[in-house]
Amino acid sequence: MSVITGLPMTDEIRVVLADDHSVVRRGLRQVLEAEGGFEVVAEAGDVPSTLKMVRGHHPDVLVLDLNMPGGSSLEAIPQLREASRDTQIVILTMQSEPAYARRALSAGVLGYVLKDAADEELVEAIRRAAAGESYLNPRLGARVAAEPVPGPPGGLTDREIEVLRMVALGHTNHEIADLLYLSVRTVETHRAHIQQKLGVRSRSDLVRYALDNGLLEHPAP
Repeated sequence: MSVITGLPMTDEIRVVLADDHSVVRRGLRQVLEAEGGFEVVAEAGDVPSTLKMVRGHHPDVLVLDLNMPGGSSLEAIPQLREASRDTQIVILTMQSEPAYARRALSAGVLGYVLKDAADEELVEAIRRAAAGESYLNPRLGARVAAEPVPGPPGGLTDREIEVLRMVALGHTNHEIADLLYLSVRTVETHRAHIQQKLGVRSRSDLVRYALDNGLLEHPAP
């Protein structure tokens, strides 16, 4: 079990499950109940009922499927965040295209988990989101980070932008080193230079800078 610092592990994480398949919701509930430390406070099967449950329960984390009736889940993310500002969102979906992940992350989602990896990744993603940290399926994260972005902001080099994007996508220094074929020390040096150039100090500041500057959005054709 992953222990995420900054989150009191004695407190149960209150979760709303939103998926249009009741069997999926039942399976997710069983996974969380077996893990312990979670309370599923409500379920929803479409976008309107998801908004209603979030407004009514103000959960710590909303687990949200992208393909539900009643509207676009992606387009509803701003409404969901407005309905409960302290609720973090974890996407659980079959959509493995980087464009979907970029749109979700740019809208303020903290977690993006593929359904075929839910058993291994969902619990960690929810815990991280509840602690204000991001999580992205590692294979998908590598694909998102590998795509070019326009114009280096803040005087960053191309390599520093690549490292910054991967930090914002939730990768650790060791994961970034493995994915970029660098040493951990080199990654740490890049992060130090990035923080110095941008005048920021924390990981959350780096994530916010990446979101504000469109580093996770789909590049223009």
